[in-house]
Amino acid sequence: MPDATEIAMRKSLLLWSGQALLAVFFAYAGWMKLSQTPDMLSDMGWHWAADIPPALITFIGLAELLGAMGIVLPAALRILPWLTTAAASGMVLLQVAAIVLHVARGEFSNLWLNVVVLALAGAVVAARLPDDVKSLRGPGIAVSD
Repeated sequence: MPDATEIAMRKSLLLWSGQALLAVFFAYAGWMKLSQTPDMLSDMGWHWAADIPPALITFIGLAELLGAMGIVLPAALRILPWLTTAAASGMVLLQVAAIVLHVARGEFSNLWLNVVVLALAGAVVAARLPDDVKSLRGPGIAVSD
């Protein structure tokens, strides 16, 4: 039976793996939205892009690239690590919006991917949030684990 240290190491490895997957996914998606025209995105199968204002596509692409950096860098560098949780929360919101858009448009074939990404981002939020809450508490406040 694994001891507490081994369990913590496994949890950490799983968490960082999830964050890395999210970073790669959002970096790719953001780069594509910033480097391709809406018609090119539509030709790739992202048909919604032809009906959305280009400025919104650019905004989403920037948000995805920033999220890709934010899901890894603050926690890895230990500089404002709560930003990692904030980035994951933003990814959750972005995926909820994407699911709503795809359902409204009747685009169900790739909806599973949005659901998987939503679940993974939600898991990162759930795993990171308790540490963030503990770090925000002031001195003299008892924390029971």
